[in-house]
Amino acid sequence: MVKVDNTRKPDEIPTTNTDWWNYGGITRDVYLAEFPDHFISDYKLQLVKGNNNLINFSLRLADATAGQEITLSIPELKLEKKYKTDGEGKIDDEFTWNNLSLWSPENPKLYEANIKSDKENINDKIGFRTIEAKGDSILLNNKSVFLRGISLHDENPLIAGRLRSKGDMRMMLQWAKDMNCNYVRLAHYPHNEDMIRLADEMGLMVWAEVPVYWTINWTNPATYANAKQQLTDLILRDKNRASVVIWSVGNETPLSDARLSFMSNLVETARSLDDARLIAAALEVHREGNTMVLNDPLGEKIDLVSFNEYAGWYFGGVPSEITKIDFNIKYNKPVVISEFGGDALAGFHADENTRWSEEYQEALYKNQITMLSKIKSLRGITPWILTDFRSPRRQHPIYQNFWNRKGLISETGEKKKAYFVLKNFYNQMQEKYK
Repeated sequence: MVKVDNTRKPDEIPTTNTDWWNYGGITRDVYLAEFPDHFISDYKLQLVKGNNNLINFSLRLADATAGQEITLSIPELKLEKKYKTDGEGKIDDEFTWNNLSLWSPENPKLYEANIKSDKENINDKIGFRTIEAKGDSILLNNKSVFLRGISLHDENPLIAGRLRSKGDMRMMLQWAKDMNCNYVRLAHYPHNEDMIRLADEMGLMVWAEVPVYWTINWTNPATYANAKQQLTDLILRDKNRASVVIWSVGNETPLSDARLSFMSNLVETARSLDDARLIAAALEVHREGNTMVLNDPLGEKIDLVSFNEYAGWYFGGVPSEITKIDFNIKYNKPVVISEFGGDALAGFHADENTRWSEEYQEALYKNQITMLSKIKSLRGITPWILTDFRSPRRQHPIYQNFWNRKGLISETGEKKKAYFVLKNFYNQMQEKYK
């Protein structure tokens, strides 16, 4: 028996206050699995951070059974290694393997891998790549990269509801690739596992996030336990996916000592579970006159300086005025702008100072790119958002009608004018970071 309840409660993750549609019911596949004795409960197969030919293979049985024979093989590499589990039912090995074809958006190479015991035969598709932050750069396979991204929700804009099938998911990711993205931010909660596997296959890096969102109950131990469990589940599920380069522990959480403790503990949890990826959060930023200031103390704990800003929409005047804005960023780390944007109703045309028009959104994107180019350590952006999406907060009867209209593509699949601004910028960045 499976029971689902989509009721939002103040002490849960996410809390009652969100800006997306709270779909109910069973929105993903449910499996009933029967396992043998001493089954393989977890395994990891990936490159060691910063080393393009040192592979880490670890495995854990569901119980502490010593002497269980395990074989790891990757036929294309002619790799086969045999192991026996230790007294805790574990294997942990590192070994060098040369001539790997490394996974990247330009070369999304996946190897067929097989893990076999006397009772189980597990097949997976594994990509090998490294990701790290050094100074103000992001290095993919030891090469500097600019994250040409877009944010998206787990929602089909064309048919009400979650993305139902791999076809739906492939459509969304292909729309991102058509805009020359090499990266997507899957907001604001864990998306379907199939979405991550498709990103592996299609060559899109991924920011994966848990819904520690806005203001929650920072002092309730049960709330923290919920957040920690969701983060743990996400990392354990997707740690073998080459596409996932960033674990995010939250979005737009307001400053307080309790929040800093809560979020810092989540960062430590993420690092303890997976030290081979970047850890991030959409940090808090404030304004002092025409300067955006980022000195959120959580920035000390994480690898990227990421924040949301809506100059030209929620503040800063009309789009032509936002280029006056400067930045004061405390940390010498790569900067990734996790959100910016403004609403436009597809098909509504006016001059560039008329809010809700495609021209306003187009001008906003042009001037955002000029404004953000002042940040010397800018290494990526994920504007908000790929497609219009449903939200109970967005009630304007003409321009919204319960839709967040910040999408670059409408709910009917129509590309707005700003879409082409971003695509042109990404073409330029692709040339710059060849």
